[in-house]
Amino acid sequence: MTETVIVTGGSKGIGKEIVLQYAIKGYNVVIADVDKEAGRKLEDECYAQNLQVYFIKTDVSKLTEIEFLMKETKKRYHSIDILINNAGISKWVSPYKITVEEWDKVIATNLTSVMFASREAAKEMKRNPKGGKIINIASTRAIMSEKNSEAYAAAKGGIVALTHALAASLGEDHIQVNVISPGWIETGDYESLRDIDHLQHFSKRVGKPSDIARACLYLTMEDNDFITGTNLVIDGGMTKKMIYEE
Repeated sequence: MTETVIVTGGSKGIGKEIVLQYAIKGYNVVIADVDKEAGRKLEDECYAQNLQVYFIKTDVSKLTEIEFLMKETKKRYHSIDILINNAGISKWVSPYKITVEEWDKVIATNLTSVMFASREAAKEMKRNPKGGKIINIASTRAIMSEKNSEAYAAAKGGIVALTHALAASLGEDHIQVNVISPGWIETGDYESLRDIDHLQHFSKRVGKPSDIARACLYLTMEDNDFITGTNLVIDGGMTKKMIYEE
């Protein structure tokens, strides 16, 4: 039976590339996104290529919408095999000025959603003969920061910790949980990047959404049943770079 993957935040950027790569590989793919226009557009583009993609409008900060997402996915495709928690928002605000409401919105969208989407998906995955696989998308900002990024950094750091906790809790149900921490992944005009942008990476180039999509495919391969609780950093080596001012 064809496996089904849900990609939250799947209508644009990294999420869109993940959707396309899984669809091209023959999976049933559900796009879960709050942006109805972008989600429907991607769905139509995939249908034109005979790719099995279905859009469900979802605000992942709301548990009722997560529950609806899982219910509708199961109803349409009969199983949930893979969940990729990619949805997220950013809010760059001084710690002196950020409001409780702004903080809560980032945490709810970026972190709380990962917990409860994983829980609801796992309820279905545990019924599968082969279990299931969950991938959470964090960020290198979980371990390194710029100023005014407190809410985003806290959420991404929480995702990394939550991942190994879920891996421990869900392992007995044959559900693997891993996290990918992207570095600089350019989702806009890649050709407009400067040489200095590329050369500051050990890899000598800025990352692309396809770099993350390929990692997702690797971690969710059917015979890849040993890797769990792991944080895969994909950043061209930037977090390993020692920098001195001369």
